[in-house]
Amino acid sequence: MGDVPKGRPLAIDATAKSASPTEPAFISPPEGVPVYHGFVVLDDVAADGFALGKITDFEAEPCETGDAFVVAPHGNRAGLVWEASDKPYFQEVRPIETGRWGVWGVGFCLPMNSRENARRNLESILPELKLRWAEWKSRFTNRKEIE
Repeated sequence: MGDVPKGRPLAIDATAKSASPTEPAFISPPEGVPVYHGFVVLDDVAADGFALGKITDFEAEPCETGDAFVVAPHGNRAGLVWEASDKPYFQEVRPIETGRWGVWGVGFCLPMNSRENARRNLESILPELKLRWAEWKSRFTNRKEIE
């Protein structure tokens, strides 16, 4: 018998509303909520108005790779597929679309083992994030709504 794959712990927001009485909010989100609803937003892990949300709970157990998201200043969101890496990178995983300003593969130089490192990693990709968010805003929103 081979190795059994082990999942990673999820950072579930137990206070998030679900559309189902039996399923968590990330499985059954109510209509009109933003993408990644039901996962934890780390309001204290922020830089220049952008906050990090975690899908993979890097605080529950050490992780070399994981999933997260970024909440822009006006609440719009983008996904992150991250890994600890000797070489930082930022690349497209999924393109920008109406409800999400893309999913980005990122290599972080610091391990995701504390909120301080998570904040510093967020700061390291902020210039790229701002460019992608600006592109999304120009394509999918009425600028007056978000200024």
